[in-house]
Amino acid sequence: MLVKILNEAEIRRCVGMEEEALQIVSEGFTKLALGEVTVPPIMRIDVPESNGEVDVKTAYIHGLENFAIKIASGFLENRSLGLATGSGMMVLVSAKTGRPEAVLLDNGYLTDVRTGIAGGIAAKHLSRENITIAGVIGSGMQARFQLRGLRLVRQFQELLVFGIDPQEVDQYVRDMTREFDLSVKAASSAEQVVRESDIVVTTTPSRQPYLKAEWLHPGQHITCMGSDAEHKQELYPQVFSQADLIVCDLRSQVFRLGELHHAFDAGVVTDRTSVIELGDIICGRSPGRTDDQQITICDLTGVGVQDTQIARLAYQRAAALGLGLEIGG
Repeated sequence: MLVKILNEAEIRRCVGMEEEALQIVSEGFTKLALGEVTVPPIMRIDVPESNGEVDVKTAYIHGLENFAIKIASGFLENRSLGLATGSGMMVLVSAKTGRPEAVLLDNGYLTDVRTGIAGGIAAKHLSRENITIAGVIGSGMQARFQLRGLRLVRQFQELLVFGIDPQEVDQYVRDMTREFDLSVKAASSAEQVVRESDIVVTTTPSRQPYLKAEWLHPGQHITCMGSDAEHKQELYPQVFSQADLIVCDLRSQVFRLGELHHAFDAGVVTDRTSVIELGDIICGRSPGRTDDQQITICDLTGVGVQDTQIARLAYQRAAALGLGLEIGG
């Protein structure tokens, strides 16, 4: 049995923030909405002594020859060690034999890509087409990838960013100004970002809500992707009472882990509240934004179908380029 090993540098050569990746992940969400995907619950291992967690996600898309099993970690104390807070790897498994076909040592890169892509997909279907100011709350790695995903689908003149680390925010402003033809400005508060932006993406690991309902305004879209565990929360539950359209990546998951589980516990969202899965909008079974005055919210917790789609794309391109080391016998 031969297994292909791909390192981070090789994977970065194969996959980036691009239109084809957006299309591939969109197709995965469509398959999910149509019931053609097996998605088990996320397994999470908390490591409180190191302020960390390890998550295992996977999904099998029916009919495909392989699927990904991802191990991803987030250890916030890594900053004091001079290390990135996130890491990870993906294993591609044959759907015919169950044997591993490839190990993708991406160091969390593919997770960053597929998460940023999902933010772009949400914006494509839920934000107004003509926007002027975008906002990002948080200034870490995902704040970068969410901007890249957004720029795949929307053009705008200005970006506002707010974060709790001034040095990190300053670096973000410099980096994103260089990367895009865009005016990037540091905001004085999360409130300023929300009040002044047409679209806002929240990207923090906050355990206390900070985004308030009274800051929202007509025509705005909010993508919240920081809450991917029960103890995380960025939005006050009352925010959802202002929404004309509430969307998520996977209902069964967001009501356990996402912002919507806090809103449900608070009674703001109930069993009668309409919550549409993103895949239903992509495949045309449900409408997305229907007018420029709607307030829309998308709760993204990250689904294994994204990992399978992005891992398969990386593997296929690497094979075409002859990349990777094969081991086994």
